[in-house]
Amino acid sequence: MKHSFDALMHEFPMVAILRGIKPDEAAGFRLIEVPLNSPDAFTSIRTLQEKFGDQVLIGAGTVLTMGQLTELVDTGAKLMVCPHTDVELIKAAKVAGLYAMPGFFTASEAFAALHAGADAVKLFPAEALPTINVVKALGAVIPAETWLCPVGGVTPDNVADYLNVGARGFGLGSALYKKGQSVETTKTNAEAFMNAWKAYKK
Repeated sequence: MKHSFDALMHEFPMVAILRGIKPDEAAGFRLIEVPLNSPDAFTSIRTLQEKFGDQVLIGAGTVLTMGQLTELVDTGAKLMVCPHTDVELIKAAKVAGLYAMPGFFTASEAFAALHAGADAVKLFPAEALPTINVVKALGAVIPAETWLCPVGGVTPDNVADYLNVGARGFGLGSALYKKGQSVETTKTNAEAFMNAWKAYKK
């Protein structure tokens, strides 16, 4: 991968979460996460890494164990995403040379993740909270340069609302891709998010 996580997030701060993707499916984002509860997830990750690893930052989501992290490292992919704040998992990912994007739900978890070396933190599940107010409150204490990324319930219509109160990036799930979805639909959804980002940047 020629570009760093930080550089790609500055370019377009959205991670495509392709839950349910099969090895012969792909998408057009520069940061792609294949959750490990997808069918044959490591095969998908390895295939994407081999075909697009020089253009796109590929990773695994829903990483829960050291064994899964080891298998991820073996694919050559460089991004580890997990739904929780596991300090030892984050540290191990960084030692292995991966970018780490753990989930958090409280300020304590966010700071624990950052102190462990996380490159970004994802507020998950964001839809369980009055998220705009929560992001605003977190933004008052979390370092401004932190990639604070709501995940869950993000749509093209509310991207600007989140960004206005301190979010700096997003993880995009079913609003971008659903299992079995056509390439055309995925492209349409992706363009809607890209247009929302471009409109905000104007």
